[in-house]
Amino acid sequence: MADPMAEQLQRDMQCEGLLECIHGLKRLDTECFQAMVEHDEPMTIDEVAERVDRERSTAYRSIQRLLQSGFIQKDQINYDQGGYYHVYYPTDPSQIAGDMRRMLNDWYAKMGLLIQEFEDKYEHVDDGAAVVDS
Repeated sequence: MADPMAEQLQRDMQCEGLLECIHGLKRLDTECFQAMVEHDEPMTIDEVAERVDRERSTAYRSIQRLLQSGFIQKDQINYDQGGYYHVYYPTDPSQIAGDMRRMLNDWYAKMGLLIQEFEDKYEHVDDGAAVVDS
């Protein structure tokens, strides 16, 4: 079960924890992303798998999560004789940060509406109801 919001807010958070929290990424996803950031050139899935010491299929699933979340990009490289392969590279950090800011602002607005709904629903309870002391 996920940690309650109050616990998440009190916990010290690192940059990588932010990626996991906002995008639901796993630790391996963060390791794969870090491997690509530290590498100067785009990488194949096999190269990523080797860098994070995992099976190719495991690295592939992680790469797919990173693609879906917008953290990495994919290019197709064509062989002269036919055929192709894919390489992956990190998305510009400022673009990722901008996306996270938008996502956080949207979340904040939704939470504000939910809090207002709560207040509207419960402030109009019967005035004769007992008040609970804290």
